[in-house]
Amino acid sequence: MKIKDILSRDVELANPDTTIADVARKMKERNCGSIPVSENDRLVGMITDRDIAIRCVAEGLDCASMTAEQIMTPGILYCYDDEDAEEVARNMAETKVRRLPVVNRDKKLVGIVSLGDLAVGCEDESITGEVLERIRLAA
Repeated sequence: MKIKDILSRDVELANPDTTIADVARKMKERNCGSIPVSENDRLVGMITDRDIAIRCVAEGLDCASMTAEQIMTPGILYCYDDEDAEEVARNMAETKVRRLPVVNRDKKLVGIVSLGDLAVGCEDESITGEVLERIRLAA
């Protein structure tokens, strides 16, 4: 099975100038824990609920004035939509990530794949279990 067959296509984006308060509101509305940051139609980072908690709130910074660019994780990891789901699951286990943006071969965002997507979409259940175990041990 290919990633394009199981990814979530409805992805909320932030731009580097989006305030952290606005990013948090988007996460609440979408019930998600991460939002890709895009500039000029290219992914430039990822901001997670953990980034907000650790890099903004715990530091006593103002969520209304801090921007996504100031606390996002740059150097975003991603996968291609035509990759095999089981291989992507193994890569997620190795890199210990729970979500990956999915791009086409032109590097345009087409969706995001999560552990939940993989749990439902992977034909080999042992792969999903391996991913979860490796990420659990890294936490």
